[in-house]
Amino acid sequence: MEFRYLGRSGLKISEIAYGNWITHGSQVEEDTAVACVHAALDEGITTFDTADVYAGTRAETVLGRALKGQRRESLEIFTKVYWPTGPGPNDRGLSRKHIMESINGSLSRLGTDYVDLYQAHRFDHETPLEETMRAFEDVVRQGKALYIGVSEWRAEEIAAALKIAEERGFDRIISSQPQYSMLHRVIEAEVVPLCEREGIGQIVWSPIAQGVLTGKYLPGQAPPPGSRATDDKSGADFVKTWMRDEILDRVQGLRPIAQEAGLSMAQLAVAWVLQNPNVSAAIIGASRPEQIRDNVKASGVRLEKELLARVDEVLGDAVVRDPAHTQSPATRP
Repeated sequence: MEFRYLGRSGLKISEIAYGNWITHGSQVEEDTAVACVHAALDEGITTFDTADVYAGTRAETVLGRALKGQRRESLEIFTKVYWPTGPGPNDRGLSRKHIMESINGSLSRLGTDYVDLYQAHRFDHETPLEETMRAFEDVVRQGKALYIGVSEWRAEEIAAALKIAEERGFDRIISSQPQYSMLHRVIEAEVVPLCEREGIGQIVWSPIAQGVLTGKYLPGQAPPPGSRATDDKSGADFVKTWMRDEILDRVQGLRPIAQEAGLSMAQLAVAWVLQNPNVSAAIIGASRPEQIRDNVKASGVRLEKELLARVDEVLGDAVVRDPAHTQSPATRP
């Protein structure tokens, strides 16, 4: 496993991180989830990403139990706040009230005194940005989080937060967690250039496009039984974005490229996002330990420019690039 700095901070993280968005507490049983976490640790992964909303807060609890007994100083634990975690009008968003209450809940469920990174899971259009940034500053000052970041924020939203931090002397955002893959490149036009200038690293999710880039979904055929595309609890709506024959056919065109590179399709997909120098880590998920053991082999892989050009040629206009695809709800959910 290789390690990278998270943005311009001094924090090093494993360039492949383990995330439990749609697995722990929902898609897989806890013993399997624990086995996946231990497989990640065995493969050298030290960075673990979760969120309070995943599986209705259960994912944090499962991750905390799975990491119990590990040396805390050897781990980087990330979580997030924004989406609803309760029935009340203040059980959501990025108000001071919700942030201060949510960090306490996350720490309790994770079984730790602090998280290494606390992230705003979306931009909150209903809360003054200065209120949000001051609350995050207080979380850091109280020692409950070491760094702050954002997830799925647009470039102008990140820039506005940086301006407030500079003017008020608050801790700066050091990370952005966007969707990024061969098929979904919306951050490249605006978010990445801003973040490169400002010292913000990308921690990208869905580098395998919800499993589509593994090549297991074939054009003209039903999804394999038990796959994410057949499970309503596991983010099937996200997979459906790519489940069109014209896209699946192009993905199959990547197979000879992966074979020539000596990589599995999943390894090629993960290695591809890691070629971007602004990417600090690629988050992988798993429902089986063997998936982790396969994906981590992408660490340290260097892809030639000619190969990258061939990937672009094969995928063509199947790639989504419009920055407008990064959107937060206009009102709190």
